[in-house]
Amino acid sequence: MAARATPPAGTGLVVIQALRKKHCAECRSGPLALLVLEDGVPRCLDCVDLGHLVFLPRGDTALTRRSREESSLSAVVVRFDRRRSRYERQGVLVEEAALTRAEDRCLADAEARRRRRVRDARRRAAEDVRFMDAFATEIRRLFPGCPAGRAGAIAAHASVRGSGRVGRSAAGRALSEAAVTSAVIASVRHLDTPYDRFLMSGVPRYEARRRIAPVVEMTLREWREAGEGRAAGDERDDWDHGEYGEYREYREYEEYREYEE
Repeated sequence: MAARATPPAGTGLVVIQALRKKHCAECRSGPLALLVLEDGVPRCLDCVDLGHLVFLPRGDTALTRRSREESSLSAVVVRFDRRRSRYERQGVLVEEAALTRAEDRCLADAEARRRRRVRDARRRAAEDVRFMDAFATEIRRLFPGCPAGRAGAIAAHASVRGSGRVGRSAAGRALSEAAVTSAVIASVRHLDTPYDRFLMSGVPRYEARRRIAPVVEMTLREWREAGEGRAAGDERDDWDHGEYGEYREYREYEEYREYEE
């Protein structure tokens, strides 16, 4: 496991959840559920003086943060994800007394934190709506022939928070032409061509894309050319002072007041 990847640096003490049967190089105990790599060999928690710590699974950000604040000794627990080829956090090891104190702190202000989560959720939902509207507006600016309903559907699909789609990338959030065009191409590919049918019949992805490329290009060209008659000055004015202008101002405000959630 150590030969394939390195546990994350800069997080303090790191403990690894073993995927394979490992034994301590010092006391030979095992197989180990948790281990520490020292000089490239596994050692159990007792041999590295971490055996008295208790495990707190990930999931409660406030409890994790406060437990580490209360604990004089703590460690991050990670596990190697074979599919992503990287180590991912699973929780922390902290002193038991520190965990108890942290739990008491969390219980004391649980209602206040609940209300704050509700406010944050509403704020994010409002931001998502603004972003989706701005994304749809940019689609219609670049592709005036794209039906309004279709532009809204593309924007809604591309901008789902946490989806990893192009709308949530840095370029997508900046409403770059390349990102918006990529979202439109993906929609045309799946809805206006036999691309999905090709994939289901076993055609390799790159070959399927080559086959449908003329249809995609023709559709994009038709959607672009549909608005060539509109005055450029009017279009720029709508863009600067319409939905995008509102979104741009909102993003500047949000970036100014952004804090760690």
